[in-house]
Amino acid sequence: MKFGGEVVEKLTNNFKDYLKSCNWSKASSLIRFFGDLCNCHVISASSLLNLFETLVDVTMEDNIPQARSDFYVYSVLSALPFVGKELNDKNHENLEQLLNNIENYISKRSKTHHTALRVWYSDSPHPQEEYLDCLWAQISKLRSEKWVEKCLSRPYLSLDSVLCEALTHNLPQIQIPPHESSFIYPNPRVIFRLFDYTDCPEDNILPGAHNIERFLIEEHMRWIIDQNYFARKEWYKIDYLNYINKFLFSAIALLSFPGLLKQKIPLEYMVVEVILGELFTLPKSKYLEICYGSLLLELCKLQPSTLPQVLAQAVELLYDRLDSMNVDCIGRFASWFAYHLSNFQFSWDWDGWSTCLTADNLSPKQRFVRETLQRCMRLSYHQRIAEIVPETFQCLLPDLPAPNNKFAEDETGSLSGTPYAQKLLNVLKEKHTPEEALEVLKDIPNPLQESEEEPSYNPLKINVFLTCLLCYLSKSFTHLFAGFAKYQLCLKSLNTSEEAQICILKTMFEVWNSHQQLIILLTKKFLKAGIVQHSAVANWLFSKDMSAELTKSYVWELLHETILQQVKTVEKIEKELEEAKEPKPKSEDGKEAGADGDIPMEEMVEKLEEKLESAQSDQKNLFLIIFQRFIMLLSEHIQSCESQNKSFKNLWFRWMIGRLQQVFFEHQENVFKYVSTLESLLFTPEVDQHILLIFRQFCSLRA
Repeated sequence: MKFGGEVVEKLTNNFKDYLKSCNWSKASSLIRFFGDLCNCHVISASSLLNLFETLVDVTMEDNIPQARSDFYVYSVLSALPFVGKELNDKNHENLEQLLNNIENYISKRSKTHHTALRVWYSDSPHPQEEYLDCLWAQISKLRSEKWVEKCLSRPYLSLDSVLCEALTHNLPQIQIPPHESSFIYPNPRVIFRLFDYTDCPEDNILPGAHNIERFLIEEHMRWIIDQNYFARKEWYKIDYLNYINKFLFSAIALLSFPGLLKQKIPLEYMVVEVILGELFTLPKSKYLEICYGSLLLELCKLQPSTLPQVLAQAVELLYDRLDSMNVDCIGRFASWFAYHLSNFQFSWDWDGWSTCLTADNLSPKQRFVRETLQRCMRLSYHQRIAEIVPETFQCLLPDLPAPNNKFAEDETGSLSGTPYAQKLLNVLKEKHTPEEALEVLKDIPNPLQESEEEPSYNPLKINVFLTCLLCYLSKSFTHLFAGFAKYQLCLKSLNTSEEAQICILKTMFEVWNSHQQLIILLTKKFLKAGIVQHSAVANWLFSKDMSAELTKSYVWELLHETILQQVKTVEKIEKELEEAKEPKPKSEDGKEAGADGDIPMEEMVEKLEEKLESAQSDQKNLFLIIFQRFIMLLSEHIQSCESQNKSFKNLWFRWMIGRLQQVFFEHQENVFKYVSTLESLLFTPEVDQHILLIFRQFCSLRA
């Protein structure tokens, strides 16, 4: 009797702590556990209903984001399948009132985010339902069926005669912590649907979209993935000698679903649908793409007779629906599919997709196949992929990676830099010092001297040096990176302005435009070494020289890497500043010991604060540049099409507007810091409504 009360008290305190610390997942799980405690007669039905009413009352608070109300309503609805029948039997009227309040809230919710979070823009063949609407439909159906579900395990029913005589406890009145600006609630979602009953074997029936069993099974599968992802390494020991891979452990658990269910549902289909749904989750998948890819591989190994066939069927369905697929999801699909093929010798029925060969170059299906082959080449090599795909698909293969040395090809000497390039190449071949290489560059004339009094950089000098260096070091990545380290100071000496940095990037692209992966790796090296700034990379990617590349995914991969590098720079300085501010042990003379010996701690903190302020300013400026360039690019396209009486909603516009949305979603935590600035400076009412809609949809995630 005392123990039961202590347990309820402990759980209640934990629940309060989870809400205060924004641990929404654990708080929601605890609400469901309260429901099962009510079924066991540990907690009274009336006190549990009081808790549910308190949670739903949050929807009536003033000046709060909808995401806050959504979380509390979702937590109540997701607990009802566990305890709905008990509450209906013991307190029917209050339960009905609670459900009416929830229905009233759901009918009035704003769903601006809905379109942005859909994997497909079409509701054919499956409606893309908003998660709370779908759950409400499932609960309503369960309600009409007298709260009887068919899949939950309830071991306490065998002890009901004993439990019904136990002392029940009342949950204390819980005060929900008020909203604070620092609180970040779970994002809304759109329910992913890939299969229907016609896709599955006849002997196993797929639960309908609005059956509560569909929700409960999918939630359980997500829980298995989450638990094994975060589980400690020690949990995977076998015979104390070997470790089970966490993805293998997840795969085993998913395929070992409760026996009673396994015979009634098409388990493999539901597992694949859940994993792909998590992979394609917008605004951002919970884990890295490779995590889901690894899990699917382990499932195929464990169930070789069925899983590969189900997964192949899923790929075909995804391919068929590419025309209405979200741009970001197309990229994730190509990335995962290439990784998956690399583990199966790149074997696939390419001829089945031959219709994409005659489609528009920007059509989603042709672009998907191109990107898949490009990523396959990264995971293998050009000749290997060329041998595997049919001859008809050779036109979609990426070019054979090779450096382009325009000076070596200039046999007539028409280029002004050719003689200097020949001298420099000899210096590099003879392994002279970087200083000797710079001596050759000193004599190169500046073509800007005629038009500018004091040019900020010498484009010919940059062009000659970088072209020769990249071509000379083109044997392998090892040669390239070793040479880069050796001549790093030479490159820094050429970096005299942002124009010079853009010239460095342009030259790199001229030399290696056939090798997308290397362009990304080199740019990352330039950023880390401080040879180019993040803003220069953004300006270069949106320049006219790169306009033909904007529909290729590597450009956006590079842009996201640039943003991440900037974000990491800020985070690193923030950590250093935090450590510098921590109290330090005092030396024998009573003074604080500085990290750098003679530098006083106050001075160190001051320098770090200045450094942080500068880095934060650079980060803000980077986002402003990116979004400004997007607006300019899209606005020019719209105006150009309208002046020619053409529809601007063509394939190019779809790719670009999708990339804009992807930047918002991929970096939402940092972009939200500047929402008010973006709204006042860039996304103003004068901007075209189609562009403005993307910004408003993004803002609605936390509105």
